[in-house]
Amino acid sequence: MPIEVITFDLDNTLWDVEPALLRAEDAQRDWLLQHRPGTIDNYDHEGLWEFKKQVWKRHPELLHNVSQMRLVTLRELQLAAGFTEEEAETGAEHAFAAFLTERHKVQLYEEALEILEQLAGRYTLGALTNGNADIYKTDAAEYFDFAFLAEDIGAAKPAPDMFQAALAHAGTTPDCIVHVGDNPDHDIKGAQGVGMYTVWMNGRNHSWPGGRRADAEIRNLNELPAAVEALAG
Repeated sequence: MPIEVITFDLDNTLWDVEPALLRAEDAQRDWLLQHRPGTIDNYDHEGLWEFKKQVWKRHPELLHNVSQMRLVTLRELQLAAGFTEEEAETGAEHAFAAFLTERHKVQLYEEALEILEQLAGRYTLGALTNGNADIYKTDAAEYFDFAFLAEDIGAAKPAPDMFQAALAHAGTTPDCIVHVGDNPDHDIKGAQGVGMYTVWMNGRNHSWPGGRRADAEIRNLNELPAAVEALAG
């Protein structure tokens, strides 16, 4: 069957997420220091990490929803500092908004837009992410026909739900879809589980961790069109 659809993971597949996340964390911290003094002032990095882990343990139902988990953590930090329920609720929303603004200021890999434009002329493109990045708030927006986030679907990769949502939306069969991602477990194993072709975006030159390998491996998005073409052949 010919390849009709290509789905992409986002973070570390179409861009390096770390710079955006660092800026986003700084923006969130600055908002809290200015508007909710005492909330995080007395935490070092390790202490704040421990606080977050305790919140995660209390809310396992939110592990697939990184946005809601962050909002809950922000709210509980403010409550622990003595702010009222109302202050904590509004403060969480504002601090998260500051975070999200910077979160979406991603710098796509140098070759990404050219390659996406090339592929969009031949295939339907979709985005599947466990994170809270919105592809439609990036420079790549015009090339994508659909996008699903784990927090909207209710389950994170490698669970089959997001891949099945892509299949249903595209109205095609697994052997007509290629999923491209950097995570061997979330992306490759997950897509393999529903029968999709897979391309491992190994931009950091990692060793394969074991298990069934992806159908193709690339180090740069420039290699992707040829890899997809080879699968189609």
